[in-house]
Amino acid sequence: MRRAAKTDANQTAIVKALRQIGCTVQSLAAVGEGVPDLLVGAYGQTLLMEIKDGSKPPSRRQLTEDQLAWHGAWTGGPVAIVTDIDGAIRAARAMAAPVEFAI
Repeated sequence: MRRAAKTDANQTAIVKALRQIGCTVQSLAAVGEGVPDLLVGAYGQTLLMEIKDGSKPPSRRQLTEDQLAWHGAWTGGPVAIVTDIDGAIRAARAMAAPVEFAI
């Protein structure tokens, strides 16, 4: 049986800040198994975000084994690893650059 999803202490503030700049945000924390914490819609693009608590020492902000495996196997769009509100906003705004697909 899977235990309750654990989120970093700064996740609520990051979600609030992203929503304030117009992003849509869905928590994926309950999925577990290394899946990133947030699914973020920003400027017509989709971004995955892994939240790490920037107040913890660097050794406590490392990706877990499950996260390393998931990130290594992911063939989709980018996964931003953020530790604070500013980093999350920068990652979301970076998505504003137009993406062109050649078919």
